[in-house]
Amino acid sequence: MSRVEALMVRIYLSESDHALKAVLACLHDELRVRGVTVMRGIEGYGASGKRHGASLIDLSLDLPLVVEFFDRPEKAAAAIARVERFVGPGHLVSWPITVEFEESEC
Repeated sequence: MSRVEALMVRIYLSESDHALKAVLACLHDELRVRGVTVMRGIEGYGASGKRHGASLIDLSLDLPLVVEFFDRPEKAAAAIARVERFVGPGHLVSWPITVEFEESEC
């Protein structure tokens, strides 16, 4: 096993933001970052305090979305600089991580 230092990045969106496609296109097509996952939340709220959630009677959903990815610090920092234009202030967080992998995965 080998270890490499990386940066984990999490982007908080909501379905009504319509930024997901642009963020994913940037991360996948342009930057080719690793470990991209999109998760849909059941319920959430941000600085406004407005709750976003789903119930059985909802006709249109405005659920929270979380886009998460990791890569080497330089590449992740470049990705952060690019996707910041698609998301509002305070909707992006990052922290250092260690990625363990087999030598053949380099």
